[in-house]
Amino acid sequence: MGAVVARMRALDAVLPERDGIAVFNGVYLAVTEAIGRRLDTGHFPDAEAAITLDVLFAERYLRVAEGGPAPACWRPLLQFRRHPGVGPLQFALCGINAHIGHDLALAVVDTCRTLGCEPADLEDEFEQVGDVLVSLEERIREELMPGPDLLQIADPLTHLLGAWSLERAREASWSAARALWALRGLPDLAAEFAHRLDAAVGLAGRMLLTPMPERADCHPLM
Repeated sequence: MGAVVARMRALDAVLPERDGIAVFNGVYLAVTEAIGRRLDTGHFPDAEAAITLDVLFAERYLRVAEGGPAPACWRPLLQFRRHPGVGPLQFALCGINAHIGHDLALAVVDTCRTLGCEPADLEDEFEQVGDVLVSLEERIREELMPGPDLLQIADPLTHLLGAWSLERAREASWSAARALWALRGLPDLAAEFAHRLDAAVGLAGRMLLTPMPERADCHPLM
C-alpha cells in the first residue's frame, strides 16, 4: 500500500493541476489513503485479501498514468485530459468510471488467481472498498461542481452527470468479475468478454467527457 501511495503522490507532484489525469489522481489518492486508514483500524475482515485487491486494482491505473499501454476505457480521459470545455468533475467521474467499471472487475480476477480463492471469498473486501468510494462520491461532487448553475434543471452538465451512477458501476463490476471467473476455463470467450467490457466502459467515459458550452468557471488548462 505504501508504494502505491508513493507513486500517486509522485504523479500529483508533476502533473499540471487541471490535467484530467491529475484530477482523477487526486481523487484516487484520497480513496487509497482512506482505505489505508481502514486497514490500520481493522475494518477489513481479511487484511491480506484487502491489500492484495487494492494493490492489484491500483496497479492497473498506475500503469496507464505512468505512460503504459491504455485500454479503451482510459483512452477518452487521456485524449481529452487538457480540453478546456471539460470540467474537473467530468474528469474525476470519467476516471472513476474506467477504474470501477473495467479495472476493478479484472483486479478481482487477478486477486483470486494470486490468493487461490473464489470471488465470493472477496465479497466483503469488495464491498468495503466500494463503501469508501461511495462515501467519497458526494464529497467529490461537492468539491468539483463548477458552480450553483448546476442546480438548474436545464443545465446540460446536470443531465450528463445524472446519467452515471457509481453504485450501478460497482454492481456491474462485481457481476463482470464473477462472469470472467466463470469463463476462466474458456480463455477465448473470457478475452472477448473482457474486450467488450473495456469498449463499453470506454464509450460511457467518452460521453462523460462531452465538452460543455463555455461557462464562467471554465479556463484553458495549463
